[in-house]
Amino acid sequence: MQFFPASKRRFAVRGICGAAVVALAWGSFPTVHAQTAAYPNKPVRIIVGFAAGTGPDIVARLLAQKLSEGWGNLGVIVDNKPGAGGLIAAGEVARAAPDGYTLMLGETGQLSIAPSSYNKLPYDPQKDFAPVSQVVTADFALLVNPQKVPARNVKDFVTWTQQQKGLFLATFGAGTPGHFGAFMFGDAVKLKPEPVHYKNTADALGGLFSGDVQGVFASVGLAAPNVKSGKLVALGTTGGTRTNVLPDVPTIKEQGYPSLEFNSWFGIVAPGKTPPEVLSRLQADIIKAVQSPEGKAKLEDAGFRVTGTTREEFARIIAADTVTWGKAVAATGFKAD
Repeated sequence: MQFFPASKRRFAVRGICGAAVVALAWGSFPTVHAQTAAYPNKPVRIIVGFAAGTGPDIVARLLAQKLSEGWGNLGVIVDNKPGAGGLIAAGEVARAAPDGYTLMLGETGQLSIAPSSYNKLPYDPQKDFAPVSQVVTADFALLVNPQKVPARNVKDFVTWTQQQKGLFLATFGAGTPGHFGAFMFGDAVKLKPEPVHYKNTADALGGLFSGDVQGVFASVGLAAPNVKSGKLVALGTTGGTRTNVLPDVPTIKEQGYPSLEFNSWFGIVAPGKTPPEVLSRLQADIIKAVQSPEGKAKLEDAGFRVTGTTREEFARIIAADTVTWGKAVAATGFKAD
């Protein structure tokens, strides 16, 4: 989900395969034939609202590589613009020219949580973006420090926590899926967690190692290295089924809490008035990229579940999650501004 001074880093990938061509009508008059242009015919930029090395960044770079390979010698640039939980990046993409050359690797917080947690946004999620394809989903793992917390499953963690002065859960930022996921967890186990917001992943994990917090919901891709090394213990995961990267860790649902299931997702969106022909081309190429054996394997190895949906499917997911997360936000009374 987790979601924040802005920095900038650019990364270009160039492929070697031949590019396919699609003709687009750029406007016409009753007596004049429409002019056409090939797409893409120049570098495409994917803006990411989070820092290099984070989940969205990893997905964007893997996707950029595969798209570039399919588009010949054109560059696909990943442009990191972290800050304000991804709102800065989203605002820029919303104002960008709707020509298919500026895209965003959007995530749950920017598109489905922010409408409920902010009184005013620098963009309208419904009007300013055209969904192209959901690329992946990411389950979370409830992590604890084995040096500080004796529990090795969720029920024991709940029992242990009841004997403490409170349940303090780290988040990677206010308004992120991990933030509201913590409240969902509390509701499921009949506890009231106190979220402790950190600016970034490193700080949050630092709080876990120091014992300042008792747990954190982290994406399974981020969790896996720390769990496999023995530095942290995963008590359970939040998906409907176990994740391939941590197959020995049961879901929280398996452990007697059937109502607790949530994840985050990343997907490509374009500025709202991008031509349908461009959106269709992007959708087809993205699905091809993430469903290719190499692309799918790399994303799964990084801890993600590959989806690669159509535009219509992604739009329905965004709308449904806006309702689901909106209820979670309302239950907490949280407002970011």
